[in-house]
Amino acid sequence: MKTVTSTLLAVVFLAAFIAPLGAQGSGAANQSQTPRQEQQTEFVPLDQLPPQEQLPAPRLLIAAYVFVLAALFLYVVSVSRRLGTVHREVQRLEADLRKTGRR
Repeated sequence: MKTVTSTLLAVVFLAAFIAPLGAQGSGAANQSQTPRQEQQTEFVPLDQLPPQEQLPAPRLLIAAYVFVLAALFLYVVSVSRRLGTVHREVQRLEADLRKTGRR
């Protein structure tokens, strides 16, 4: 039960941390959905585009890395806890074997 609670707490923390990052970039996405009067017919370099048509790439990239690293950290913590449980169980079984004299 404690593992489930700590995992749930970590997910809520991540959601609270990443949600503002996504909300900052949503303004540009909403503005780019407005209908345009003229169709673009040629290549325009990124640095010449208006700000509302540029993607907030650095924020999205950082959010993706934070999410992946947090998921990896949670996985490592989960595996280490399970490994500790198995280690304690093996020690308990070895102690039981020594008590019964089978080893």
